[in-house]
Amino acid sequence: MSFFQPTTMEPFTFTVFAIFLSLFIFILTRKTKSKTPNLPPGPPGWPVVGNLFQVAGSGKQFFEYIRDLKLKYGSIFTLKMGSRTMIIITSADLAHEALIEKGQIFASRPRENPTRTIFSCNKFTVNAAVHGPVWRSLRRNMVQNMLSPSRLKEFRDCREIGMDKLIERIRVDARENNDVVWVLKNARFAVFYILLAMCFGVGMNDEEMIERVDQMMKDVLLVLDPRIDDFLPILRLFVGYKQRKRVNDVRKRQIETLVPLIEKRRSVVQNPGSDKTAASFSYLDTLFDVKIEGRKSGPTNPELVTLCSEFLNGGTDTTATALEWAIGRLIENPSIQEKMYEEIKTIVGDKKVDENDTEKMPYLNAVVKELLRKHPPTYFTLTHAVTEPVKLGGYDIPMDTNVEFFVYGISHDPNIWSDPEKFDPDRFLSGREDADITGVKAVKMMPFGVGRRICPGLGMATVHVNLMLARMVQEFEWFAYPGNSEVDFSEKLEFTVVMKNPLRAKVKPRI
Repeated sequence: MSFFQPTTMEPFTFTVFAIFLSLFIFILTRKTKSKTPNLPPGPPGWPVVGNLFQVAGSGKQFFEYIRDLKLKYGSIFTLKMGSRTMIIITSADLAHEALIEKGQIFASRPRENPTRTIFSCNKFTVNAAVHGPVWRSLRRNMVQNMLSPSRLKEFRDCREIGMDKLIERIRVDARENNDVVWVLKNARFAVFYILLAMCFGVGMNDEEMIERVDQMMKDVLLVLDPRIDDFLPILRLFVGYKQRKRVNDVRKRQIETLVPLIEKRRSVVQNPGSDKTAASFSYLDTLFDVKIEGRKSGPTNPELVTLCSEFLNGGTDTTATALEWAIGRLIENPSIQEKMYEEIKTIVGDKKVDENDTEKMPYLNAVVKELLRKHPPTYFTLTHAVTEPVKLGGYDIPMDTNVEFFVYGISHDPNIWSDPEKFDPDRFLSGREDADITGVKAVKMMPFGVGRRICPGLGMATVHVNLMLARMVQEFEWFAYPGNSEVDFSEKLEFTVVMKNPLRAKVKPRI
């Protein structure tokens, strides 16, 4: 995947056009500045377009490009990306200083392309909202009324159904394909089923409907891929009509798909007992009348669509891709897989493992922690912005900059991890290394971010990954496919970082 989506022009023609147009605009709008901020160093670039075409023409994915720059520029550096200035943070110490010590200042979000905010209803989501009353209200509601430990326990039954669906789908896949299964596809279906049930609280027995909604949510993520006019806004006057039309079409389909589910749940809430298959509680219930500071009315239907979509997308890809990487690592390390299985058998015997059991499994938890260190769901946190000008690492951080935290660089830093390229769960059991993934005391890994904008679904995600991985190992032994081959750990970005070649594995039922 390139850093931005190409336009319909030929690449060379478009590049020349963009550069000359940008230079023209630069000449017309150039102003004398009384004070130039002391930004971190970075690679030199062109006027106006900055490093945009260096990144796009590098032939590398963005995180690969940043890995290379980290070797040259170190813990903090600047990229000029058209109209955006990106400050990249790659060290644990600076991440802790920014997100913990100066957390309130670094707690906001930057401006966006207006055509993209259609999906966030002008930043009316927990993740996208700027630091302020809307964010506080929505986050408080999600954390206290949906993702608290007590609330999560209320959905144990739907997780058990989801686990049974996962195992059955793997068995069917294996029977139809000579014991070979698609790991990501099956894991994604199971976690999406669970999240749909948690979100809407209505019967989810129609698997075709589940897959249709899932595909629509994938389309939403794909249409949000960065494009060149995100970085050179003036180009929206000349290019991008087809992309904007596609954005509007996907949003229309998103609303048409989810509003019927919203209205079905609204009817259940207003007429208790009218649907015997409906759950007693759902995330949507908390949103109908959520109190937003500064607003007199609750969310509109388009806003409810946006908030439900955030819940679904935020928990699906991160969990499913983590499981794909996990199975790849277990195939690569049969001894780790065997130790996990022996721990499961010792603790639960012949019964199905459940989430209460996983809390008593130190080796499983070490495997998952090492998984999140080695393969964080994304290689950057969601982009931060400061609420006021501030210093970091001796440099100025202006209000109009995008602050990016390179999660991968921190969790693979040889200065804080021994042999960071090795997948080694024992590092968390031997006492030689450890890390609090919330980062309160110190940052060594931050797969869910840290500080005020830490992912509110951290607890739910770890419950799902631990439980699903334990069930998959309890029920099946996992092998490479084709036999005697090595797992390909090359990667690509699709909202989360996934395997470049989706993992197929051979399974052998243990029971």
